[in-house]
Amino acid sequence: LLLVESGGGLVQAGGSTRLSCKAPRAIFSVFVGYTIEWYRQAPGKQRELVASTSSGGSTNVADSVKGRFAISRDNSNKRVHLQMNSLKSEDTAVYYCAAERGGVRSWGQGTQVTVSS
Repeated sequence: LLLVESGGGLVQAGGSTRLSCKAPRAIFSVFVGYTIEWYRQAPGKQRELVASTSSGGSTNVADSVKGRFAISRDNSNKRVHLQMNSLKSEDTAVYYCAAERGGVRSWGQGTQVTVSS
């Protein structure tokens, strides 16, 4: 599944931004069957799961960002958004969108988010 991320860039600490992940070539009936995830990887650190939304619409958010980040899904437009609020310097990372089904995961190219203090 081809995934394209957008959004991010340079944001001031305390600010907000929204990342989007779209599957431009997927048809609706295929897209809805995937769990869509947002990961991030900071320099020198392992990639970590930030948030996910299942094919059934349930969502999960990592404890490290709970209350600040929210994931939402727009199946009709084949998009998933990650709303990021109250950003901190430790949120600086490359953010990746991933689509998982049956244990197989596809990745987007990643988008940089830099939080300046």
